[in-house]
Amino acid sequence: MSELRVIGDIGGTNARFALAEKGKYRQLRHVEVDHYPSLGDALSDYLGAQPEARDGRLSGALAIAGPVLGDRISLTNSHWSFSIGELKQALHLDRLAVVNDFAATARAIPHLPAKDVFAIGAVLPETGGNIAVIGPGTGLGVSALIAHDGDYVLVAGEGGHATVAASTEEEFAIIELLRKRWSHVSAERVLSGAGLVNLYEALCTLGGIEPLMLSPADVTRHAMNRTDKTCVKAFARFCDFLGSVAGDLALTVSAFGGVYIAGGILPRFKEAFAASGFRQRFEAKGRFAAMLAKMPTSLILDETPALLGLANMPIAPVERI
Repeated sequence: MSELRVIGDIGGTNARFALAEKGKYRQLRHVEVDHYPSLGDALSDYLGAQPEARDGRLSGALAIAGPVLGDRISLTNSHWSFSIGELKQALHLDRLAVVNDFAATARAIPHLPAKDVFAIGAVLPETGGNIAVIGPGTGLGVSALIAHDGDYVLVAGEGGHATVAASTEEEFAIIELLRKRWSHVSAERVLSGAGLVNLYEALCTLGGIEPLMLSPADVTRHAMNRTDKTCVKAFARFCDFLGSVAGDLALTVSAFGGVYIAGGILPRFKEAFAASGFRQRFEAKGRFAAMLAKMPTSLILDETPALLGLANMPIAPVERI
């Protein structure tokens, strides 16, 4: 008998819930995190509208935008926090797995259909090997799958909070401006929704322009429509920084199985992203440029890859990644 599980991809801005069985999911629902005081309230509301979830035994698997280091979980970019044990008990779940959101995204990679993968740069032959996953959204997620005995070992971390490095004089100036606001300028400060706005504002300052009060969606809209030169430049710098950070990650894990880019920002602008300086900066690693040239980079078009990963993830009695 197959196991029914409730799954959830919990970000800093939005949460997505579904019911999963046999590696597939259904009854997808999107909610805004700010509309509920807690994750337990949001999940209870979702399950209350799912009769089949009340008819039998139910397990759970959740992907959280933040580190999972113990029973008490706090999201990095949200007010939600909870106890894994208390949530399991409150929802009457047989088992509950809680993993980092990009750990769940990494688990989805072997199950992604070809239509949900868009090559960035040359289409390279499948060679197998380690896989890296990175994605700008509300924050910057990073994870990896390490090839082992015909399968993969998952490596989850908080690479989005590693220190960002400059590759040009302009990027150095941008980072210096951001350092006036934060003592530590992480990759997430430039590679996220808020990071895109940070880049726009920094470029305005460097250009002697008074910045407008723009949202990430405003910056990308102006960039795609080419109605604001600084927004166009901010998107270009965003892609450049992402190429450098993704290249560093690829070198770190020897990602000959590919580097996959996920997140809520880039899939809507895949052609513009493919035409950007991302791939050039990805390969720009000096003596190891030829090695990077052999590693494929792909954009995940599926908006909810973490849910696919959760639907296919084995759930131990206690799983915390």
